[in-house]
Amino acid sequence: MMIETQNNLFSLRRQCQILSVSRQRLYYQPCPMSKETLLVMDCIDRAFTARPVLGVAKMVKVIERQMGIRVNPKCVRRLMRKMGLMAIYPKPRTSIPAAGQQKYPCLLGGLTIDRPDQVWCSDITYIRLRNGFMYLMAILDYFSRYVVSWSLSNSLDSLFCVDALEEALSRSRPQVFHSDQGKQYTSTKFIDVLNQSDIAISMSGKGRCFDNILVERLWRTVKYETIYLHEYADGHALLDDVQYFSLF
Repeated sequence: MMIETQNNLFSLRRQCQILSVSRQRLYYQPCPMSKETLLVMDCIDRAFTARPVLGVAKMVKVIERQMGIRVNPKCVRRLMRKMGLMAIYPKPRTSIPAAGQQKYPCLLGGLTIDRPDQVWCSDITYIRLRNGFMYLMAILDYFSRYVVSWSLSNSLDSLFCVDALEEALSRSRPQVFHSDQGKQYTSTKFIDVLNQSDIAISMSGKGRCFDNILVERLWRTVKYETIYLHEYADGHALLDDVQYFSLF
C-alpha cells in the first residue's frame, strides 16, 4: 500500500528497494481456493473433530466414502498441514539415548539367574490419556517377577525414574540393574545412584528388545487387564487404576 505506481520521482524498482519489498510481491495476485477444496477442508475438519486419530491415509478413505470423490494423499497432507491438524499417535520415543552419555554392555548373556535380588530390570511405557500421555516406569525383580517399585509421570525427564530407584533401594539391593539405553537410565543422576550402591549396570543392545522381555510382558498384562479397558481423562484417574492394579 505504500508503493505509489504513479510516482514520477521514484521508479517501482527503487520504491521496492527502499521498502525492502520483493517486486514479486508487488505483482502477486492471490488465488482464492476453489469451492471443491473448501468442501474437502470442511470434510477434513468434521472428520478430525470426531476422530483426532485419523492420519492422512485414513482421512483419504473418509473423504472418498463421505464425498464420493477420489483425492490425492499429497493434497490431503497439504490441507491438513495448512489447517494445523496432526493425528494423535504415540510420538514420543522412550528409549532415545542422551548424547554423550556412557553406554554399558549387556551382562545378562550366559548369566544364570537363580535367586531374588540378583538382577533387577526396568523399562518405561507410554499410556494415552484423552489429551496427552503419561509415562509409567517399573522396576522388576528378574527372578521372582515381583514389581519392586514403580512411578508415573507426565514427562520423560529422569527424576521420576530416580525416585522409583531410590524407593526400590530402600527395600533391597540387586547385584545387577538392567535397562535399555534410554536417556533416563543413562542420565548422570540415575547412574550415580547405582554406582553409590555398588550395583553393576547392564543395558540392552540397540534393537535387542528381548533382553528386557520380562518388563515388556508386564506392560502387556497391565495394558490388557487395566489400561485398554478405560479412557482416562487425566493422570489422577490413571494413578488410581495403576495403584489398584499393583495390589494384585
